This record gives sequence, C-alpha cells and structure tokens, in this order.
Amino acid sequence: MILGMSVPLFTQLHVLISLVAIASGVIVAVGLNSNRAEPQWTALFLVTTILTSATGFLFHSRAIGPPHVIGALSLVILAVATYALYGRHLAGRWRATYVVTALLALYFNVFVGVVQAFQKIPALHRLAPNGSEPPFALAQLVVLAVFGLLGFRALRRFRVG
Repeated sequence: MILGMSVPLFTQLHVLISLVAIASGVIVAVGLNSNRAEPQWTALFLVTTILTSATGFLFHSRAIGPPHVIGALSLVILAVATYALYGRHLAGRWRATYVVTALLALYFNVFVGVVQAFQKIPALHRLAPNGSEPPFALAQLVVLAVFGLLGFRALRRFRVG
C-alpha cells in the first residue's frame, strides 16, 4: 500500500499525473517557442511535474538508484523554475533561467517516459530488452536533440511582456 492505495492503483495515478505533466509541458514548450506565456498551462505543468517527481519517491525501493537521482534533480530544477517565474517574474536573467529549467524538467519527464516505454511496451522491449541497445540510444538521442532545439529557439523567442 502507498498512501492508502494498492501499488497498482498508485502506479496508475503516478502515470496519469506524469502524462498530464508531459502534455501540459509540451503546450508550455510550444508557447515558449511562440512567445506565449500560457499561464494556466504553466501552472498545471509545474504542479503536475512536481507531483510526478515527489510521488516517484513513494515507490518501495531497496536502494537509491537513477530514478531517485533524476527525481531529486527534477525537484531542484522545478524549485528554480518556479522561483524564476513566480518569485522573480522572469526579470532579467531569470527569463533564461526559467526557460532552461522548465524545459529541462520536461526533458527529464520525457526521458523517463522513454525509459518506461522501452521497459513496459512489449514491441519496444523486444528492440531493447536491456535498455542499452541502439534503438533505445537512438530514441533518447532524438529526444535530447528535440529538446536542445526547443531550448535554443525558446531562449531566442520567448520575451516577457
């Protein structure tokens, strides 16, 4: 049991929150690249991404591993993004700080999503059963390249006010 829910039910809730975080994050990323702030989507993205990272720590684990490290990094990055947006109102260098941290938090969610997809979807798992085969590496490389391009463009295009 986790928070009074069975592990499968809690897992479904965690996955649902993660998917909402990714979907709202994509809308935020498109907005940043189109010079639109999308305040409601941004709030949803930040809250659900924080919840995704926080709920990930509630799963039973014998040792600290890569998911814990990514979750902790994500929470730190999200704290900076939230402060840049709501505390500093994107003034000066805080605009770039927000763009980088928001997109990095979204990247972490998508990165973990790709890992989970290769572990849980039979067709993908057959392509990369150990998570180190070329199809997995190529998928992660494509994700990294897309986020690099999104970040570069958002830094140039997104302006406050």
